[in-house]
Amino acid sequence: MAQLYFYYSAMNAGKSTSLLQSAYNYSERGMHAEIFTAALDDRFGLGKVASRIGLESKAHLFNPQTNLQQAVELLLEKGKVNCLFIDEAQFLTKA
Repeated sequence: MAQLYFYYSAMNAGKSTSLLQSAYNYSERGMHAEIFTAALDDRFGLGKVASRIGLESKAHLFNPQTNLQQAVELLLEKGKVNCLFIDEAQFLTKA
């Protein structure tokens, strides 16, 4: 059964760092995690999630036109996905 965890806090509280640590922990256990981030967040470069302490990882981009379900289904066609991490989720739309 799928589960949703949503973390929120003030800026500079370590949310991206926590996301990157969790994704790393999945890979350490032989599982496959995918990371998504908002296309408009290019502070550390396009297509990556980075923390101020130097951790970073590649990420799939989403924008208001992205069909996230379709994007995930395409990833699942390529192989198993054990976990999805979405950084900057406040930029997701209901659609």
